[in-house]
Amino acid sequence: MNQIHDNHVDISALLARLPLFQEMTPDQLQRITAQVREKRLGKGEMLFQKGDPPRGFFVIVFGQMKLAFPSSSGNEKVVDIVGPKQSFGESVMFIDRPYPVFAEAITDTLLLHVAKDVVFELLASDATFARHMLAGLSMRMHSLVQDVESYSLRSSAQRVIGYLLQHCPDAGNGSCGGSVEITLPTSKQIIASRLNLTPETLSRIFHDLAEAKLIGVQGKQITINDLQRLREYDL
Repeated sequence: MNQIHDNHVDISALLARLPLFQEMTPDQLQRITAQVREKRLGKGEMLFQKGDPPRGFFVIVFGQMKLAFPSSSGNEKVVDIVGPKQSFGESVMFIDRPYPVFAEAITDTLLLHVAKDVVFELLASDATFARHMLAGLSMRMHSLVQDVESYSLRSSAQRVIGYLLQHCPDAGNGSCGGSVEITLPTSKQIIASRLNLTPETLSRIFHDLAEAKLIGVQGKQITINDLQRLREYDL
């Protein structure tokens, strides 16, 4: 397991750069910093298990966390992959229920744990903070609705293509039609679970897309030969 060096972290400076806290005054930042604790995890370490009680929420400074459901068969269903400047755990904190998933570090990760008490104090006193928190929760809900739509209405290949396009720089820009290099953010097994596919199905789709000269695959390196053709392709 990789170890994270125990260097000092300027929590106040880190918080000030995160979207949720950017509009806070220095006094507000000081209040929240006093009740924030850093948590360092090595690759493969658990942050919490399904059923553990929440005592706040987490913000990722660097690294990646996997949120997943365990199963009795030893398999798992990845619900989300969370990266730098993203937060998680807010919803269960508000309803005061146990975590419905477990959280595991995919890579060496530094997190900030924001205590529930200071969050509730800020929500009561700072309308801007409340709006940012609501916006974050709304985006998470929108993402979950998109997941349900994807699993219900889109083919396996369409899900994979959509995932690749999400990780393409300027993929939303319709004028971009050339070759693009991307690096998959995590293992293909985790990506397959995130897309509600088996690893074998994901490998087959990558193979079919490569056979169609739409992509090239070298480990985690994916070359998209033509973004426009990939958008329009349907297996």
